Amino acid sequence: MSLQITVAAPFRHLHKGQLQRSEFVYYLAIDRMWMNRDQAGVLLDLAVEQGLVEVRNGVVVPLFPVGEVTVPLGYRPGPDDLERPDPERLLLARIAGATGREQREVAAEANRLAAEGFDGQLRSKAALVLLARRYGVPFDDLLAPLRDALISE
Repeated sequence: MSLQITVAAPFRHLHKGQLQRSEFVYYLAIDRMWMNRDQAGVLLDLAVEQGLVEVRNGVVVPLFPVGEVTVPLGYRPGPDDLERPDPERLLLARIAGATGREQREVAAEANRLAAEGFDGQLRSKAALVLLARRYGVPFDDLLAPLRDALISE
C-alpha cells in the first residue's frame, strides 16, 4: 500500500492527472528528497510492473484513482518500497485468500505435497504453483518471477 501512496503523492501534490517522467522523478528525488534519482527510477519501474502506472512516450499515467489515495501528513516512503515483492509470498497469499485459510496452513500443505507426493524433490515454489492450479487460483503473472527465483537459487 505504501508504494501506491508514494506513487500517488506527486500527482496529488502537483494536481495533475499525468506527469512527465522527469517531473515524477524530480518530485521524489529533488522536491521531497525521499530518495535519489536512481531510486526514483527503480520505484517507477516497480510501479509499472505492479500495474500502478503506465509510461507512454515519457508520460507517467496512473492506472488507479489517485484522488482516493490519502497521503498522510509527514509521509515518507520506507526502504521496502524499492524492493520487488516476493512472488512466492504473493502466491501463498493468493491461495490463502481464495481458500479462506491462513498462509501457514497453505505453506504446510505445500510442504506436505512436496515431501509426500514427490519424495522431497519438489521445491516449495513449484508446490505452490501446483496448489494454485488445484484451487483455481490465477498465477500466470507470477510464473516468470517464480522461475527466475528458482534459477537464482
